[in-house]
Amino acid sequence: MRAALATINTVRKTALNAVHRKMCAKMVDFNGWDMPVEYPSVGGIIAEHNAVRTGVGIFDVSHMGDIRLSGRDALAAVQHISMNDASRLAIGQAQYSALLYPQGTFVDDVVVHRLRDDDYLLVINAGTREKDVGWVRDNAAGFDCRVDNLSDDFTQIAIQGPKGVELLQKLTDADLSAVKFYWLTHGTVCGLSNILIARTGYTGEDGFEIYIPSDEKTSTRVWNEIFDVGKEFGVVPCGLGARNTLRLEAKLPLYGHEISDTINVWEAGLDRFCKMDKPDFVGRAALEKARQAGLSRTLVGLEMTERGIARDGYRLLDQAGREIGYVTSGSFAPFLKKNIALAYVPPEFGNIGSKVKVEIRGQGVGSQVVPTPFYKRPKKT
Repeated sequence: MRAALATINTVRKTALNAVHRKMCAKMVDFNGWDMPVEYPSVGGIIAEHNAVRTGVGIFDVSHMGDIRLSGRDALAAVQHISMNDASRLAIGQAQYSALLYPQGTFVDDVVVHRLRDDDYLLVINAGTREKDVGWVRDNAAGFDCRVDNLSDDFTQIAIQGPKGVELLQKLTDADLSAVKFYWLTHGTVCGLSNILIARTGYTGEDGFEIYIPSDEKTSTRVWNEIFDVGKEFGVVPCGLGARNTLRLEAKLPLYGHEISDTINVWEAGLDRFCKMDKPDFVGRAALEKARQAGLSRTLVGLEMTERGIARDGYRLLDQAGREIGYVTSGSFAPFLKKNIALAYVPPEFGNIGSKVKVEIRGQGVGSQVVPTPFYKRPKKT
C-alpha cells in the first residue's frame, strides 16, 4: 500500500516537459503532473486565451487519460458504464458523456470515440486517471470485451482556434475539411503514419487533438514542427491557465468544480447528454428518482455587477445576507473582458437577471444570473 501511495504522490512529467521549461513556462503541480500554467514570454494567460479566440494556440494535454474497450461486447459495456447513447455513434464519431456512480453522481466526464466496429476510446481527466481505469474495469467485467489503459501511450497535443485547421492541414495528408466537429480520422502527421486526429477540444473553439507516440524525441519533434509551421498563423503555446479561462467562457464543466461525486446530472445541467431512454446504465435508477423529486440546486452563470472577482469556493448570499450557494469556478474572462463565474444556487435564484451577492473578503459584492455559455464561437459564413 505504501509503495502504491508513493507512486500516486510522485509528480509526473509529460514527454514535453523539457520543451515547456526551455520555453520558460511557469510550471505547477496539477493533479500530480508537472504542467505549464502559462508562458510569460508570450504574454501569459490573457495573451494565450485571446490567441485561441482569434488565431491559434497549442496545448500539451498529455496528462489526460485514455481507456480502450474492444471486443464483441464493447458497445454493450460502453452503454452500461456511460450515460450517453453510444449506439448512435458511427465509426469515426465522438460524443460527450460521463461515467456515473449508482447514485447518479459523477465518476468523471469523458469523450467517447468510436474507432471501429467493437472498438471504443474513452478520453478521461488527468486527476481521475487511476480511479476511472479501476472503475471501468470493475463495471465492464461482466462483458466480453478487453479494457486497456492507454494513458501513457500517447502525447496528446491540442491545436485550438479558428486558424488551427489551416495550421494542421499543412502537417497532415488527411483532408481535415471532411472531418466535422466531434468526428475523427487517421492520417500521417509530421511524417508519422496512422495518427488519430480528433476534431474535439476544451476551449469553446474549433480545433483538433492529435495523438502521437509518447517518447520524448518524437513528441519534441512534432511540437517543434507545429510551431515552425505555425509561425505564419501567429501560433502561441498555451498553459492550464488559459485552458481554464477558455473552458469557463464556454461553460465547459471541470471535475471537482461543476461536476463531482456529490453532484448529479440534473443539477449540473447536462440533461441533453444523458439518454434515459436507452438500455439500463449505472446511475439511471437514481437519476429517475432524482428527476421526480426535483432540484434543490442548479448550476448558473454569474456576471459581476460590482467590482470584484468571484473565485472558486466563494459563498453566495441573497439580498438579506443569507448563504444560498457557492461559486464553482470564477475568473476574469479575457476575451469578454468581464468578471464571470459558474455557481450552484437554489432553483428560485436561477432565473436570468436574479440578483445574488458574492462574499469577497467578508463583503457581499453584487452579481446577477446571466445566460450561458458566456461565449459562443461565431458561425462560419
